[in-house]
Parts: sequence; C-alpha cells; structure tokens
Amino acid sequence: MKRSSIYRIALSAFFIVSLLCGCNEKYQQTPRTVTVMIYSEYIDPDMLTDFQMKTGYQLKLELYEAQEDMLDRLRNEGNNKFDVIIASDVIIQQMVHLELIAPINASKIPNRVNIADKFKNPPYDPTNAYTMPYHWGTTGILYRDTTLDANKVSYSMLFDEKQTKGNFSLLDESRSMLSMALLAKGFSANSTNPDEIDQAVEYILQAKRDPHFLGFDGSVSGKDKVLSGMDWAAIVFNGEAMNAIDEDPTLQFAIPVEGSFMWVDAMTLSSRAPNVEGAYAFMNYILNARVGAKLAKYIHYATPNKASLEFIDDEFKNNRVINPTSEEIDRMVFLRDPGEASELFDRAWVTIKSH
Repeated sequence: MKRSSIYRIALSAFFIVSLLCGCNEKYQQTPRTVTVMIYSEYIDPDMLTDFQMKTGYQLKLELYEAQEDMLDRLRNEGNNKFDVIIASDVIIQQMVHLELIAPINASKIPNRVNIADKFKNPPYDPTNAYTMPYHWGTTGILYRDTTLDANKVSYSMLFDEKQTKGNFSLLDESRSMLSMALLAKGFSANSTNPDEIDQAVEYILQAKRDPHFLGFDGSVSGKDKVLSGMDWAAIVFNGEAMNAIDEDPTLQFAIPVEGSFMWVDAMTLSSRAPNVEGAYAFMNYILNARVGAKLAKYIHYATPNKASLEFIDDEFKNNRVINPTSEEIDRMVFLRDPGEASELFDRAWVTIKSH
C-alpha cells in the first residue's frame, strides 16, 4: 500500500499501455470503466493495468480514509457513481438497510470457490448474499519503543497520561475507537449498554485532554506520523503497521492485553452500479489465486483466499503482525452490527468530537 502519488503514476502508465499494448482491439476502442470505492493504499497499482489486460475493463479508484467518510459520501453524492464498494464488516448490515448495496449473483464469480471456509456465511452476511471477502486484518497500536514488550502492551499507554511517553493519535473511526475504549475499560467490545458506552466516551475524552494527544487520524495518517517521528504511538490497522515496520524495523505493533477486534473488508455491489458486469469481473479477478497472493503481499494483509496460500511464502504466513498468533486471536472478537443501538454510538462520537 503506497502513496496516492503512486496511483497517479500508475494511472498515467495505464493510459499509455492502453494505447500501445496489443490487447483485443474491441477493448482498446471501447474501454468501459469499473469504479471501485476503496480505502486508500489498499491495492497494488500494477493491478490497474493488469485488470484491463485480463478483462477489458478500465479500473477507476475512488479513495476514502474512514468508513464514516465513505458512508457520508454515499449518502450525499449517491451510489450511482460506483460499481464496487469495499466496506468493513461492521457496516454491511447498515448499508443493506440503507439500500446502498444489492444482492450479488454468485454464479457470476466462479473464483468464489477459492474463499476459505471460515469466511463463508459470516455473521455480518450469513448467506454471503451481499459480500465477497477482500482481505482481513486486526487493529492495534504501532509504537516506537524497543523496551516495551509487544505482549504486554496495554491501552493505558495512550489513555493514561502518567504512562504516555510521547505524542499519539487515535483512530478516526467511531465504532472502532469506541469498541477499543470499551475493551480498555473491561467491557465487551460489542456492548450496547448506555452506561458502559458513556464510560468509554469519558475514557477517550480523558485521552484527548492529554497534551500529547495530536488528534484523530485515519490508519494511513497515523502510520505516517509514527514513521516521521511526529507520533510516539498511534492506533492503526496491522497492514499499515507492517508497511511502517518494513521502513523502520525499530517500530513495533501490539494487540493490547485487554483485547481488540478482527475485521473483514468485503467487496459489495452498489445497488445503483452503472456497470454490474464489470463489478463481477473485478470481484472474480480479486479472488483469483495468484492475484490474491500478489495483493496480500503488496498490502500486507492476510488473505481470505485459500488458493492464494500456495503462492505465499512461509515468512509472510508466519509474520505475527500480518497473521496474529493464536494467543492474540484468543483476545480478539468480531464486531457485531449494533442494530438500533447504532444511534448510541453516533451520539457518543459526536460528544467525543465536539469536546
């Protein structure tokens, strides 16, 4: 997952290739676009060209940093500009309720047979009616301190001013951040108890009052601040953490002892997709075994594609940042759709941001 400037370079190269390559003449003369709404730095730029070479469709990316931003865009701009929307598991049911996504015709995606069993019929989409898995990962703390054992890291290193050793950023995603605060207070990450949510709010506000607090950031921005030395620590996704550690091996990533959560980002079909067939072509492309392996190694996230594992080396498979240990998995949960209680989280986040 590289910077947006790389995407611009990749797009320029893509247009040159589309003019000069010996692709099918029909594809050169009448390329159709598949527009994918996706987190930034979440696809190998080389795949823009490769996708067109293999399918005849031009790939256009619309980037976002946080799931709340994505939902706001879909509500304000409409979803008729997008074919595929890559969304986090925790908001899938909300998107279904808002009629932003449509059921998928699975017969159009033959590579779905490559999906590992544990990602079939998931809690957020029990019959795989609306989703195909893209990648999965974890959320934890990236920090600069070789003396702090990653197996003993606690949320108190950020939420307790007496234990904070430097500047830090919190994650700019409401449900994620509130769930981590719930865990830090000893509650369930999926709690919908108003009193417990209020305590989580106060815990985050406590962190905000710390002079070391630099703000709420998307995972990419938080990672960049730790890399640059602006932050001592930040809450980020594990893929971003791995990218940072590749650049600076002195950095560490930890799943706090109080726990965290695992998540799956899924490919969904916009309910007003202008290019439905192109959307299916993209999903099928991503679920190809070799493509899935290439993507996982590039973005540093674990793959839900069992067929891709044949093309992934043991070093990647055994990397605890990318593939958490069994002990770390034991203290993680999947976040559930809060249903009507989502209003509690919305109000809580407004309180946090406005104080």
